[in-house]
Amino acid sequence: MTQHVCCARARFIAQDGFYLSGFGNEFSSEDPRCPGALPKGQNSPQVCPYGLYAEQLSGSAFTCPRPTNKRSWFYRILPSVRHKPYTTVDNGNLTETWDEMHPDPNQLRWLPFTILKSSEKKVDFVTGLHTICGAGDTKTRNGISIHMFTCNTSMIDRCFNNSDGDFLIVPQQGKILVTTEFGKMMVEPKEICVIQQGMRFSVDVFGDTRGYVLEVYGAHFELPDLGPIGANGLANPRDFLTPVAWYEDREVANGYTVINKYQGKLFSSQQDFSPFNVVAWHGNYTPYKYHLSNFMVMNCVAFDHADPSIFTVLTAKSTRPGVAIADFVIFPPRWGVADHTFRPPYYHRNCMSEFMGLIEGHYEAKEEGFQPGGGSLHSMMTPHGPDGACFEKNSTAPLKPERVAEGTMAFMFESSFSMAVTKWGLETCQKLDKSYYKCWEPLRKHFDPNWRPSKQ
Repeated sequence: MTQHVCCARARFIAQDGFYLSGFGNEFSSEDPRCPGALPKGQNSPQVCPYGLYAEQLSGSAFTCPRPTNKRSWFYRILPSVRHKPYTTVDNGNLTETWDEMHPDPNQLRWLPFTILKSSEKKVDFVTGLHTICGAGDTKTRNGISIHMFTCNTSMIDRCFNNSDGDFLIVPQQGKILVTTEFGKMMVEPKEICVIQQGMRFSVDVFGDTRGYVLEVYGAHFELPDLGPIGANGLANPRDFLTPVAWYEDREVANGYTVINKYQGKLFSSQQDFSPFNVVAWHGNYTPYKYHLSNFMVMNCVAFDHADPSIFTVLTAKSTRPGVAIADFVIFPPRWGVADHTFRPPYYHRNCMSEFMGLIEGHYEAKEEGFQPGGGSLHSMMTPHGPDGACFEKNSTAPLKPERVAEGTMAFMFESSFSMAVTKWGLETCQKLDKSYYKCWEPLRKHFDPNWRPSKQ
């Protein structure tokens, strides 16, 4: 069985199977049922081993500089071009219409989003996608969308293909089995997976399932630069896992449906075979997953509260240096040891938009109200920060070393785009917490004009 990583044989055995370890590596993999399926020394031989078809998936322009050039080669039983014409299907609550509601600059918070019971209605990953907010345009390849997915049923003889951008998927309740053209990934809460533009995938669920999706158009996620941190830290490349080749040679007499998201709309086409028929593949354009517990946390060890950028797992860069289309940031368990410091997040007005979600536990700056499976949006220059109870507690707390966010995993999608909230997010979902602003009302004035500096 061939599993090459940068010319070395390397496989990582996770609890749910084999993976290839590394971020953005040149990988190669073939299903062990067909040894030698990868052509030797070339990409597109006149006749491929086992009578397979060669097909390239490009994730960048052919002429991109080598460090950013992304592509993979498939060796498959039938090519993906064999399908019936695409026809329009209902988008449901998936949208790219950013002007359907009047802008709302208020602090917004959502209670946990409802998961329908399968006895009420069967909902799979695609029909369970709901757009909360976003900005930009898929046609010009510059933008972002934030979605929730709530589902109770596996995708049967259906797969999804996003022609618009990359999906970063954050399961919150229930694990998901993601079958891709590259192989299978089991993704559990506190893990994430990234399915890049154009990759076909299907999602199996094992009960009521909920999570978050960050979609970016026009850029791929990459590891943030480390600068003075050095060569190691934050999300280390070795902890990212790519699936190994797996195929099924399955004919589907009643038709297999390929759902394509293209220019913000959904289309479907029919074919009579499974698209997961890739016997072998090689390249550096792949899906991958990552467990958030592997994040090497940096924090202040003297004084003050560092900016949350030190918790960046992945970034999708814009054309402006240091400015992201989107960052994926987490707030993991860690030690708090700063002296003479208000340790929770500071009060803030930001030139970026901040959407937060909670996978489990209680967020340190708002222990009440912000619940797992819900979310919040603090738009550009909208004030936000710790609630009244958090401020009073942490202004007088003894500053001894303590564990912060133990048993909790909150995250943030931060973007340089000024995001619009959809009608579903503001009205239809009926989960908007209209009392959110009240958490800051207990903040009281502490100003003392008679205070003087110590004479020491």
